[in-house]
Amino acid sequence: MTLTVLTPEGTGFAVDWDSWSPAEEAVLTFVRRDGQLLLILKKRGLGHGKFNAPGGRLEPGETPAQAAVRETQEEVGLTPSALRPAGRLDFMFTDGYALRCHVFTAGAFSGDLTETDEAAPFWCDESDIPYGRMWADDRLWLPLLLAGRTFEAQFIFADELMLWHTLRAAPATPVSG
Repeated sequence: MTLTVLTPEGTGFAVDWDSWSPAEEAVLTFVRRDGQLLLILKKRGLGHGKFNAPGGRLEPGETPAQAAVRETQEEVGLTPSALRPAGRLDFMFTDGYALRCHVFTAGAFSGDLTETDEAAPFWCDESDIPYGRMWADDRLWLPLLLAGRTFEAQFIFADELMLWHTLRAAPATPVSG
């Protein structure tokens, strides 16, 4: 399906989602403990200054699950375990950048929470997520993740402005602790 959206500059931007392919793949890992979610203040790179989960781009030959563990270790000093795939997010930016993000939850972890040059980590109550300081798409799919539902979504962004989205979610499944 080819979709055309109007950019803030008033021009049309078209995406053929049937043939779309990401330039890069990345991960996000949402570590959960006792009604809290581990978030970070991103200090550099895409999303600098926003709250998000630990994550980053896959390295050559790395699986998404391996990247989820490595990125969390590098950014906050924790080794996540009990990983569960939660969803897939496809992003197309009007500057031409295309990114696929694999989202995971982790029900356990080891190590000591540490601030790094990439991220300032903090625990947040799951009932008090700071959506106003996050990417605009997070408020659409993060509640599904917290409810134990898997999801797939596609987004078109002009810089940090979300222009279009579609979201599909699976029915809720019990999460064992």
